Amino acid sequence: MYYPRLKDLREDKDLVQKEVASFLGIDQRVYSNYETGKREIPTHFVVALADFYNTSTDYILGKTNNPKPIK
Repeated sequence: MYYPRLKDLREDKDLVQKEVASFLGIDQRVYSNYETGKREIPTHFVVALADFYNTSTDYILGKTNNPKPIK
């Protein structure tokens, strides 16, 4: 699965892949593979990134176009 919103969210915060990878505790190359869809992103990372970017997991996964988290 391709996750284009990961790149968009990261760039909106002026972050590089290495910074997000460090937040997740993984190598930059692994994170790059998540962004490009070469590797499936584990659920716990989707949840962590949703919290990090203050958005919903559904937005990251492309299930909604609303970036606001549901409260």
